[in-house]
Amino acid sequence: MKRAAAALALLIALPLAAAGHVTAEDLTEIRGVLDAQEKAWNRGDLRGYMNGYARGADTTFVSGDSIIRGWQTVLDRYTKKYDTRAKMGTLAYSDVALLPLGGDDVFVTGAWALARQPDNPHGRFTLLVRRVGKQWRIVYDHSS
Repeated sequence: MKRAAAALALLIALPLAAAGHVTAEDLTEIRGVLDAQEKAWNRGDLRGYMNGYARGADTTFVSGDSIIRGWQTVLDRYTKKYDTRAKMGTLAYSDVALLPLGGDDVFVTGAWALARQPDNPHGRFTLLVRRVGKQWRIVYDHSS
């Protein structure tokens, strides 16, 4: 039994060690970024929602067959597409999983859903979240 426990501990520790210096606290902070995005969206604050993204020209948003680069361009897309509270609806994230990739990068997958009238769009997302200075920010977002 002790060998099995030791083997299990090793299996858990090896991927974490390979992941560099991403800690459990870092993963909690990343989840906090997503929670803050949800709250900002649900109060109609697109700029607050965009605080979850890195403010840079390389920030990338992919949806359907379009690729949008640059924090401001992504904000402009959201502002145009969701120009009323009715269009924004209420956002909920679910099935969120975080996988440290090493160094300052974490791969995040999950589901999103909007509750609104007359429809309820939903889909999946894949994010690359990177430590930017002392903060975790989304640098790549593929949402379908």
